[in-house]
Amino acid sequence: MSDETRAPHVATELPSLRVLIVEDDPMMQLGLEQSLEDYPQLTIVGQATDGYLGVEMALKFKPDVIVMDIGLPRLDGIEATRQIKAVLPDVRIVMLTSHTTENEVIAALSSGADAYCIKGTNVDRLIAAIAAAQEGATYLDPQIARKVIEHLKPPSPTSNVGHLSQRKLEVLKLMVEGKSNPEIAAELYLSPNTVKTHIRGIMNKLAVDDRVQAAVVALRTGLV
Repeated sequence: MSDETRAPHVATELPSLRVLIVEDDPMMQLGLEQSLEDYPQLTIVGQATDGYLGVEMALKFKPDVIVMDIGLPRLDGIEATRQIKAVLPDVRIVMLTSHTTENEVIAALSSGADAYCIKGTNVDRLIAAIAAAQEGATYLDPQIARKVIEHLKPPSPTSNVGHLSQRKLEVLKLMVEGKSNPEIAAELYLSPNTVKTHIRGIMNKLAVDDRVQAAVVALRTGLV
C-alpha cells in the first residue's frame, strides 16, 4: 500500500494497539492482516474463524481492538460482541461486515459494537473507525448511518439547535461524516484539545450524550 492511499493524519495519531481479527473468510483475513500491518502502531495478536473462538481469544489475549464480522460460524458476531463486552467492557469492537440490514445494524450497536464498517470500504475508513473507537466515540459508515437514524427516537426539541457558532457547525459536519478527532483537527487546523472542547460544547448545546446522538440531531434538524 502506498503512502498516498493511507489516512496519514489518523495514522500518526494512533497509539499502540493490540488487534484481534474475527473473520471466517480466508481471503478477507489475509487482506485485513496485510492492510493493518502497514501501520506499525497496530499489532495483530490473533485471528479467529468463528464467534466462539473469537470470544475465547478475546478473553485470552485481552486486545485493545477487535475487528469483527457478523456472519460467523457457530456464534454470530453480534452475540460474540455481547459476550465479550459483558466481560471486557473496555475492549473496542469494530464491526466489518457485508451485512447492512436495519435490524443487523441496530442489533450490532445494541450489543456493544463501537464502530460499524462495510466490507469493501477502503482502509482509510477502517483506520478512522479504529481511531474513533479507541477514543471512545462511535463510528458509523456513511452507507448505514441513516439506517440508524431512522430507528432512533426523534430528538427532543431544543431552542439551542440553531445557536451553534460557525466553527462548531464545521466541527459538527465533520462528526456527521464520521471523522475522528485527529482528522477534524487536521482539516480545520485546530489542536486536538480545541476539537474536544468544541465537541463538548456541541453536545451540551444539543442536549445529547454522545456523538451518534449529536449526528442524529444534526441530520434531523437540517443543521448539516
